Amino acid sequence: MQTVVPFDAVSPKTRLGPVLAAHERARFARAMLADVLAAVVATGREPTVLSTSPISFEGELEAASPNTTIRVDDRPLTEAIDAVLEREGGPVAVVMADLALATPGALEALFSADGDVVLAPGRGGGTNALVVRDDSFRVDFHGASYLDHRRIADDVGASLETVDSFRLGTDVDEPADLVEVLVHGTGRSVDCLRSLGFELERTGGRVDVTRLEESTRGGRE
Repeated sequence: MQTVVPFDAVSPKTRLGPVLAAHERARFARAMLADVLAAVVATGREPTVLSTSPISFEGELEAASPNTTIRVDDRPLTEAIDAVLEREGGPVAVVMADLALATPGALEALFSADGDVVLAPGRGGGTNALVVRDDSFRVDFHGASYLDHRRIADDVGASLETVDSFRLGTDVDEPADLVEVLVHGTGRSVDCLRSLGFELERTGGRVDVTRLEESTRGGRE
């Protein structure tokens, strides 16, 4: 099964701008990508990174997935993925690069699920991962893509399965999402956040994140 991981190398994770500078967002995005690639590799598959621009595949990325193919496509996500579906044929899996909590087990549940189209929904109506086995199915990542993908599958007569997974359903877009990485993460993503000074903070019965001043981080970088 061809497994594609889309990655925005130009301006990653802009909604984390309130808490991370541009170079920090780029570093964190690469850490999440490395975690996703490592999880894919652990299922026995060799992923392809579909990047919006050329990227340096060294350090933690190479360590996570040394045989990864890099394909550059600067078109919007829908058009880029549809091009893969048209070109590859056969089963294609798409796994977003910001699923910092993804594990091999969670991905294997997605890959092995029955259905011409298998969806792993994200919060807010998005689609965080999917498997396409029907050659007539095309994606639509605008707006509430999970609902759109259900409709498209019905339109083309494709059988549909939904994988209910906390780890695949947790994509990291907003500052509040960093809590989930610090609570549940075990890989490079959580290490990156901690090295940048982020810690959990318990306030009023809830857990939030706080960031240490750079002068107090004690050489974590």
